[in-house]
Amino acid sequence: DISYNFLSEIKIAVIGGGINGLCTAWLSARKGHAVTLYERDKIMQATSSASSKLLHGGFRYLENAEFRLVREAAKERLFWLKQAPHHTHIMRICIPVYADNHRSGWVIRAG
Repeated sequence: DISYNFLSEIKIAVIGGGINGLCTAWLSARKGHAVTLYERDKIMQATSSASSKLLHGGFRYLENAEFRLVREAAKERLFWLKQAPHHTHIMRICIPVYADNHRSGWVIRAG
């Protein structure tokens, strides 16, 4: 009997060096696949370069009681803090609150 592990012999070509292409290439390479990334310009040049690059904790979803999205966003943020600590850091921000604000106090204090 001869058996083959086809998954370890996969060669993957990823087209596009934006966030989706980079993550696909990175995760595939971590699984041991041979990956080639093709990008027409600089990596993360177009949409990715226009991004704020903020990893928020999903607290904005609390306002609409979307607890699943809050949990998912917080898990993703923690993932990136653990997997790429050299590219991520905690940043405190200030949000102005105006007199005619429609959000309740607990939502603002929660973040």
